Amino acid sequence: VQLQASGGGLVQAGESLRLSCAASGRTFTNTVMGWGRQVPGKERELVATITASGSSHYLDSVKGRFTISRDNDKNMVYLEMNHLEPADTAIYYCYTPFGWGQGTQVTVSS
Repeated sequence: VQLQASGGGLVQAGESLRLSCAASGRTFTNTVMGWGRQVPGKERELVATITASGSSHYLDSVKGRFTISRDNDKNMVYLEMNHLEPADTAIYYCYTPFGWGQGTQVTVSS
């Protein structure tokens, strides 16, 4: 299983970013997918997940600002992040039950 995340960067507070994750190595159509994030010294946390049927769940701190979506035909999962805050600064990782992908850095300056 390979999960290739992209789309991170440096933005100012209030701006937006869209993360993308390309999954390969197996079929993900019937699998939950998601995004997690981690800052140095803290445990990785799941930010958002989306089931095969499209039901999504979010970490309380990102509800209303982040939106997860997926394209099963392309084996892609996305995370639209709006109204970014400095507290959102972290390395973001693509998630499946089969493992985590490599991360993409998101830095939000105040």
